[in-house]
Amino acid sequence: MKIRAAVARETHGPLSLESLEIDDPRADEILVRVVATGVCHTDIVVRDGMLPTPLPVVLGHEGAGVVERVGSAVTKVVPGDHVVMTFASCGGCPSCQDHAPSYCHAFFPKNFFAVRGDGSTALSSGDEVIHSHFFGQSSFATHAICDQRNIVKVPQDAPLELLGPLACGVQTGAGAVLNALRVGAGSSFAVFGTGSVGLSAVMAARVCGATTIVAVDMNNERLAFAKELGATHTLNPTNGDVTEAIMAITGHGLDYALDTTGLSQVIKGAVLSLAPRGSCGILGASAPGSEIVLDEVHFMSGGRRLIGIVEGEANPDTFIPMLIRLYQQGLFPFDKLVKFYPLEQINQAIADSESGITIKPIVRMEGGS
Repeated sequence: MKIRAAVARETHGPLSLESLEIDDPRADEILVRVVATGVCHTDIVVRDGMLPTPLPVVLGHEGAGVVERVGSAVTKVVPGDHVVMTFASCGGCPSCQDHAPSYCHAFFPKNFFAVRGDGSTALSSGDEVIHSHFFGQSSFATHAICDQRNIVKVPQDAPLELLGPLACGVQTGAGAVLNALRVGAGSSFAVFGTGSVGLSAVMAARVCGATTIVAVDMNNERLAFAKELGATHTLNPTNGDVTEAIMAITGHGLDYALDTTGLSQVIKGAVLSLAPRGSCGILGASAPGSEIVLDEVHFMSGGRRLIGIVEGEANPDTFIPMLIRLYQQGLFPFDKLVKFYPLEQINQAIADSESGITIKPIVRMEGGS
């Protein structure tokens, strides 16, 4: 069938809106009519050639939509179900078998190689191959194909066009707090960087009952917004030493810290801000091969921990519905992060994300903002 999609054809270049052909779903695949898709920093990184995803490709990995068709082997969903499409995993490795799909041994090829396991793609433009299955979906399109591993059924009464970011960015920040760090009631927590991931972490820390929640960023508007979402303190590094300020706030250091910047110096400062037995999670790296330098005596002698976290250490089948319930109860207002754009303005949505004008853009396949 014919679909409309935004195609990345050149490094750093704009996405082009094109009419493409999409395959019928195979026995283990699901065809989803995409309602809306979040724009994530990873889409931008891949567009800019920082990861080895082949071009031309349809990006997008925070898709929400309605199941249109299912393959003969699919039992998880049926046509008409409302769904969110999240990251892909293999289902057979030790991590997947242990319900830890974000640490799938095949995570990189499954999500970044933009092909099926047999090397084929589901998209084409005449005789030209267009790479598909980015994060198991390629949802910058009116339709996407995924499989049972990366589709999550969501309640019919939830606002479907809003839910895509739960698949990656929001899941990453909230899951880091709730699943990986397991921030406890009455504890102290700081997040370094207040984009959509960091602000999701702030909201999750509030849900956990953390009583000291510190947001660190160089953008004062974002810091003010973090306070609206639950931060008890905000710090701008341009105004003084952040570690000293955190020590003054807490008296002994943080129970938990989370870095969303991927910058080595920021990570070092976050670890220096930890109390004895404190834990710091990191969600990314500034570039492949980048290194973290720590004060070894400080790190070792206090029993401190540094943890790498992928996709919020979430099992999406259970975690995404939980976040939806928290949102519906008024406890996790992630809708305050978003701004909607029509598909025709996808490049503007990406530009606004890069500039910081919009915290979390969501692209609607139909309709405007």
